[in-house]
Amino acid sequence: MTVAPHFDFKNGVLHAENVPLPALARQFGTPLYVYSRQALRDAWESYRSAAENRNVLVCFGMKANSNLAVLNEFRKLGAGFDIVSGGELARALAVGADPGKIVFSGVGKQAWEMQAALKAGVKCFNVESEAELAQLAQVAGQMDVVAPVSLRVNPDVDAQTHPYISTGLKENKFGIAIEEAVRVYQYASQLQNLRIVGVDCHIGSQITEVSPYLDALDKLIALIQTLAGLGIHIEHLDLGGGLGIRYTDETLVTPKTLLDQVFERLAAKGLDSLQIVLEPGRSLVGNAGILLTTVEYLKHGDTKNFAIVDAAMNDLIRPTLYDAWHSVEQVGPPSHDEVRTYDIVGPICESGDWLARDRRFALKQGELLAIMSAGAYAFTMASHYNTRPRAAEIMVDGDNCHVVRPRETIESLFAGEIPLD
Repeated sequence: MTVAPHFDFKNGVLHAENVPLPALARQFGTPLYVYSRQALRDAWESYRSAAENRNVLVCFGMKANSNLAVLNEFRKLGAGFDIVSGGELARALAVGADPGKIVFSGVGKQAWEMQAALKAGVKCFNVESEAELAQLAQVAGQMDVVAPVSLRVNPDVDAQTHPYISTGLKENKFGIAIEEAVRVYQYASQLQNLRIVGVDCHIGSQITEVSPYLDALDKLIALIQTLAGLGIHIEHLDLGGGLGIRYTDETLVTPKTLLDQVFERLAAKGLDSLQIVLEPGRSLVGNAGILLTTVEYLKHGDTKNFAIVDAAMNDLIRPTLYDAWHSVEQVGPPSHDEVRTYDIVGPICESGDWLARDRRFALKQGELLAIMSAGAYAFTMASHYNTRPRAAEIMVDGDNCHVVRPRETIESLFAGEIPLD
């Protein structure tokens, strides 16, 4: 039985590559994030092969997973990086990322973040408002440098995904409305210390159809043609990220399908010389990780049964935040024959602290469960709520495993706090 790439059952026990998950739980404790190095490489290969012989730059959207071991793996494979903060810039540079392959996105860049990115020499700032353009021009002028800019254009396209991760509609906070884009590009062209290099668009996340991308692309092509007529020439087109992963039975869009259709449309308009920038996050790491957890207690009731585990919403907030569905697998064979329907919940003092609902298991206390597809937006969105240390992160590589981030200690959580007399 195959659960996810490189997380398979062998002799009834779930493994990460060649390592049995119970062995990891015994050695490192739970909750525990476990990543497959080969799964990262295979996900990258799907983009590399799709981009082969084309002018494509793939920038990992590191907000999905910013562990240095993950970043370094993608750097070695040739990735650029899509960042949204000065902290993410520092992480990328810490693993030796090429600044010329870093794009800086985000609606609220502060002056110090702009300064750091300009000093590093990033490829492009994806600018999201006129006010940000003015601020960036001022900062670049003070540093006596020229900032390469792309405007993030909001094409008012529905990505058909969860409202919280849909970013291309008029009511979203992101980008500049397509109707205003020409005027704002003209404004940008008049600002000193800015150089227009691209057009950027990101319509959402967990997208499972190619049509929203093509709808946005048609609008961006028209914009690029209009800008060319005004003497504003675009070097690259950034289509963002957002390709979905399989949490249940989703039919997915492959990178090759997307790029084939994008370049076909660009060629029809004579624009196939443009560099295409992609910013995948979830599709590179989502199915490369799991969250391993132990059943602490079973609580049986008249209307609900609860499996109370040691992982919680502070470890994986997606279910309660997005009503997201994650497959949950029993790591070993069922301990007995009595199957019940359980809600998988954590120990945090919130009714929203649930990880899965209405799952059928034959469970006993002390058993291990694996929450699948937890490689994206799990650790990066983790918190210390209820003064809970964040879990360790483990990278499995064939028969070997490596601690790529140790478990936090309770004392470290308040080491920097200062009580008053």
